[in-house]
Amino acid sequence: MINLNDSDLMSAAEASLKWGKSENYVRQMFAKYPDKFPDGSIRKFGKQLVVTRQGMEHVTGVLAEDL
Repeated sequence: MINLNDSDLMSAAEASLKWGKSENYVRQMFAKYPDKFPDGSIRKFGKQLVVTRQGMEHVTGVLAEDL
């Protein structure tokens, strides 16, 4: 079950900006390379993409502590 209060869970736009990428980075990566995201690290709710810290670290290779 996903804990929506988890600070490791963020919108795609928020995660993109936090990792220093363009606002639509996560959306573009997910559209082009959905298999790059580990299973359970990204999910679409309606039109909103939600991604975990672990998913972003895996895709970008940058740990959240390094930001």
